Amino acid sequence: MLSQLDAAQLRRQRTTVESFPAAGTRAVRVAGGRELIDFSSNDYLGLARHPGLAAAMGECAARTGAGSGASHLVTGHGSEHALLEEELAAFTGRERALLFSTGYMANLAVMTVLAGRRERVLLDRLCHASLLDGARLSGAAFRRFAHADSSAASELAAADPGHTALIATDGVFSMDGDLAPLPQLARIARAHDAWLVVDDAHGLGVLGATGGGALEVCGVKPEDAPVLVGTLGKAFGSYGAFVAGSATLIELLIQKARTYIYTTALPQPVAAVTRQALKLAQSESWRRERVLALTARFRRAAAAAGVVLSGSTTPIQPIVLGSAATALAAQRSLAEAGFWVVAIRPPTVPQGAARLRITLSAAHAEAEVDELVACLARACADAARGAA
Repeated sequence: MLSQLDAAQLRRQRTTVESFPAAGTRAVRVAGGRELIDFSSNDYLGLARHPGLAAAMGECAARTGAGSGASHLVTGHGSEHALLEEELAAFTGRERALLFSTGYMANLAVMTVLAGRRERVLLDRLCHASLLDGARLSGAAFRRFAHADSSAASELAAADPGHTALIATDGVFSMDGDLAPLPQLARIARAHDAWLVVDDAHGLGVLGATGGGALEVCGVKPEDAPVLVGTLGKAFGSYGAFVAGSATLIELLIQKARTYIYTTALPQPVAAVTRQALKLAQSESWRRERVLALTARFRRAAAAAGVVLSGSTTPIQPIVLGSAATALAAQRSLAEAGFWVVAIRPPTVPQGAARLRITLSAAHAEAEVDELVACLARACADAARGAA
């Protein structure tokens, strides 16, 4: 099996990456000591290295210890967890929020608790793997509709009326950077008495006037998207995840979600870091404005340089190159030029859709974006010639 992956250039390789320094840059140091500008991180607001977050972690660790020691339902639920859940609920405009150790666990919890046998789950074809795995584990019948196609979702819901429990989608799709048709999906869910589940891992904190994410941009109210999943390791620069919704939803998850009940709680210092990040994300709106301005700058320059872009206007900018070999060649070319941009290959993306996934951060400089585009144009041209 490994030899087959090697032959198809699909074997995944880890690279040990060290970040430095704390202030104002997106530089990383890779194996061999090379220093590259990172355009692959999901640290959209540039908060992961903020000195205030490091200070919050150290202060809390000195006060509470490094680890939580148990699950939330035993002795692992501390005051920092409780305060963060209250603040996340307020931020998202929901009654309550519930912390999870990872976004994967949060999505498994939602899907397995809210859907069951003799019910149906509808998912966007490009949903995150955790939503798909959750649907499989739930025991419900699940169907996948064409990407961002609300008409296809409506047809699937109408084909078996009265049995659709959930309609699930990413808010911002992690590999394409586009938004789900949330208003249309909300109407379909309402018409079929189903829950709309939105995993807005890549939208929260980044999009919308207040950082409310894809739902805010699309004008979808909490009552029309009753289950919101968010992660804390992207725009908020920390770690973990949460589900936000009604008090009844959260109480149900506490009682029934195996990925909540049977795992150790996040360390309190991580919760303290996230509380600080949440404050900064809300008070420093310039971070959202900057990353979106840099995204627009990248798109203008790339289009002028002849780089083929997708329709994404979010900080996720995929450059689809086709084969795994072509994408890897482009990655190597950019690394030689001083940029860390990772090739994304199947099965993460469909066959024939291997790509460079470029992500913008508020910590990038305009000159870095401009230089990346110039090198990207050359790398894409060279990779295309090599594949011909």
